[in-house]
Amino acid sequence: MAYGGPTQVVDGLLATPSGMTLYVFDKDVAGSGKSVCNGGCATNWPPLMASGSDMPSGDYSVVTRDDGQKQWAFKGKPLYLWVKDSKPGDKTGDGFNNVWHVVKP
Repeated sequence: MAYGGPTQVVDGLLATPSGMTLYVFDKDVAGSGKSVCNGGCATNWPPLMASGSDMPSGDYSVVTRDDGQKQWAFKGKPLYLWVKDSKPGDKTGDGFNNVWHVVKP
């Protein structure tokens, strides 16, 4: 985990350490401690997974998914990747179905 959280800022957006854009889902309730994107949703929107030893820090928290695995959240909203982003800097999921959005810290 990077200091201050599991992400970096690239072009004003949150991204993974490898530069892949991160997204939030409008149907997730901030601060609920869970993700509502499971099953087929999580196939298309892979969660930014946390390990069992990862600890909350600043705006970053860890939520427990329906399958018991851990996922990073930013300001209470679980973080996801988009399966159709193929290279660092892609942000093709922004605005998808008007419920998926890039994360601006």
